[in-house]
Amino acid sequence: MSEEINTEEVTEETKEESTQEEPQQESGGINAIAILSYIGILVLVPLLAAKEDEFAQFHAKQGLTLLITAVIGMFVGVVPIIGWMLAPFISLACLILAIIGIVNVLGKKKKELPIIGKYAKQFKI
Repeated sequence: MSEEINTEEVTEETKEESTQEEPQQESGGINAIAILSYIGILVLVPLLAAKEDEFAQFHAKQGLTLLITAVIGMFVGVVPIIGWMLAPFISLACLILAIIGIVNVLGKKKKELPIIGKYAKQFKI
C-alpha cells in the first residue's frame, strides 16, 4: 500500500514539473517561429514547421500577405517616375507593418495587420 502511494506521489510530482516547464519552453519556441513570419522569405519556416499551432499559422498568413505586398512594391518600383516615387513608401510601410506584427507576436496577440491583414484570411494553408 505504501508503495502505491509513493508511486502516485512521484507521478503527480512528475506531472506538475512537466506541465510547468513545457508551456514556457513551447511558448518561447512558438513565439520565435511566429516572429520569423515577418522576416521576408523566412515566412516559410512557420508555414511548414508549425502547421498544428494556430497562433503560428495566423502570424504566418499575416507574414505571407506582407511578403506578397513587398514583392508587389518591388515590381511597382520598376515603373518609371510614379513607381520610383511610390516604391520607397511601400517599402517603409512594409517595414512598419513587420514591426507591428513582431510586436503582436511578442504580446501574444492574434491581431490583423492594418490595411493588408484582412487578406490573410483567404489563404487556406
